Amino acid sequence: MIYHKSLSEGGWQKLSLMEQLGNIGSEISRAKNWQGKNELYFQNAVSRALELFDLTLEDPRWKGRRGEIARAREVCCDAFFGGKEYNSSLADLISYFDAFARVARANTQ
Repeated sequence: MIYHKSLSEGGWQKLSLMEQLGNIGSEISRAKNWQGKNELYFQNAVSRALELFDLTLEDPRWKGRRGEIARAREVCCDAFFGGKEYNSSLADLISYFDAFARVARANTQ
């Protein structure tokens, strides 16, 4: 299922890396908000975050950074599913990705 149709049709590549990662962080924040409260909403936020990660990995501008982006995706997956591999948590990830959103916001003002 495609959640971000306009972004998957090229809109995502118009955003800077900071904007892309900030938007991924928004979905991670939504997932944390719904975790343990509403499984469907939680799973949808997880799916949207992973879709945005995949769009970022497909962006040819970040060819040299794909390893970093893929590792961030891997750590997020770990957090989504309990943090057993890397002891990662959604709260830690939110603070990490919020930094990208702040930089992106500062650059657009």
